[in-house]
Amino acid sequence: MKSLRNLLAALAVLALGAATQAQVAEKKTLTREGAKQVIAAAVAEAQKRNTTGVIAVVDDGGNLMAVERIDGTFGAGANISIGKARTAALFKRPTRVFEELINSSGKGRTAMTALNDFTPLIGGIPILLDGQIVGGVGVSGASSAAEDEELAIAGAKAVEGGMPMAMGPVVTYLESAKVSEAFAKGMPLLEPAGEHYKIHASRRDGPGMAEIHELDADLIYVLSGEATVVTGGRALDTKTIAPHEIRGAAIEGGETHKLVKGDVMVIPRNTPHWFKDVKAPFLYYVVKVN
Repeated sequence: MKSLRNLLAALAVLALGAATQAQVAEKKTLTREGAKQVIAAAVAEAQKRNTTGVIAVVDDGGNLMAVERIDGTFGAGANISIGKARTAALFKRPTRVFEELINSSGKGRTAMTALNDFTPLIGGIPILLDGQIVGGVGVSGASSAAEDEELAIAGAKAVEGGMPMAMGPVVTYLESAKVSEAFAKGMPLLEPAGEHYKIHASRRDGPGMAEIHELDADLIYVLSGEATVVTGGRALDTKTIAPHEIRGAAIEGGETHKLVKGDVMVIPRNTPHWFKDVKAPFLYYVVKVN
């Protein structure tokens, strides 16, 4: 009888233990050492690119764990990077999703910007460990929003199993009003991080400098206006204005082309080109491929 009671007691303890385990899930956490690894990887990537930035790391509750400001980064970058990291961790999405949603959806979505702890600016990435979100990393102050995100991705990858949250392909829709606004100013339309292309809504109201893009090929489609473009030859009085971007006063030699509405031109990377004469406004799409 005593043996039976002991057996029943043992079974009860096992049952209680099983019930307790069913109510408690194993949770991964980001350690201080892990946060330092994220920072170090992002800083190393920034140094490779010769760029600036502030990198912030938070845990899965949005609590700040580490932040580092690279020399030369603007002062407000710290608060912005922390906000990006918190948004990525608390909303469990890369912050690119929210910026593109607000920019493309127009009416109604701007109210999202009033949410607490919400910074819908590109450059925040969730940190994953064995499939669980353990924190977020945010970067602000690099040369572009796309580069902010690329540095954050490099940081997230430094944690074992850490990869940006798989979102699948994001379809981007830009309504005609935004496209027209971009052409009125002459500005980028889309510069997706991690991709090998950019789309610019370009506008010229007069001749420009000779240009050489060391990494990008330009695919041009003319919407309106006329321009005389010189390609090839030798760029004169050149200077580097940004990494892999060279400008010159003019081109010596080369081949002359007259571009009008409907024309397409493909300019390979490292090829000098110069909009020598322009009949304004000259509007054209440029797809930059690297």
